[in-house]
Amino acid sequence: MLTAKDIMTREVITVRESAPVRELAALLLTSNISGVPVVDDSGLLIGVVTESDLIFQNKKVHLPTAFALLDAFVFLERPGKMEQELKKMAGSKVGDICTRNPVTVTPDTELDELATLMAEKKIHTLPVLAEGQLVGVIGKSDIIRTIAQGM
Repeated sequence: MLTAKDIMTREVITVRESAPVRELAALLLTSNISGVPVVDDSGLLIGVVTESDLIFQNKKVHLPTAFALLDAFVFLERPGKMEQELKKMAGSKVGDICTRNPVTVTPDTELDELATLMAEKKIHTLPVLAEGQLVGVIGKSDIIRTIAQGM
């Protein structure tokens, strides 16, 4: 069976957490990719940012659902969710909008597991780590290319 090392993109485009969101948008467009790993100043993986994160910034604010009970309001959503959403929507740097502690795989992760992770966890970009170092990235297009090539 094919593994991550067989289908991953080895020349990984990354972005620093301090990069402006506008720079990220331009990078995704010019590179024709849907997401990138986010690294700190020493090059260590800290997160992943995708087109979905950019789109999220432009959505309408969702007010939490609540109902009044006696003299109190009871919120039906997790406290702090609105605060997190507002921070992400107002973020100006990649570090403000990225998903931290992303799901990662190893070079030996098999194709069926890669596809399962992407489908079940709704992941678009999977960083590939070997001994803690970023050695590749797998996007949905890598899986689709593999299917198209009949591998």
